[in-house]
Amino acid sequence: MTAYVIVDINVLDPEGYREYVKLAPPTVAHFGGRYLARGGRNETLEGEWQAKRLVILEFESLERAKEWLNSPEYEPIKALRHKYATSNMVVVEGT
Repeated sequence: MTAYVIVDINVLDPEGYREYVKLAPPTVAHFGGRYLARGGRNETLEGEWQAKRLVILEFESLERAKEWLNSPEYEPIKALRHKYATSNMVVVEGT
């Protein structure tokens, strides 16, 4: 079942974060994922959530999304995200 990774990223160091933006996409593609949204304009329609930089990824399954997140290929790139930004991430199965 298709799964969607949703990430709200607060970039703390834009210059350093550029390296992450360059390196992350090949790892997503390697695990069969694709970007549906990547940092475009967002607007709160209800509630108090004020998202910063939203990214939405699609994977063939929840398991495949977690394989990407925990993979040796992504590990050093994830470290860059943690160095230059803070983030909240969830994965949800589609219907």
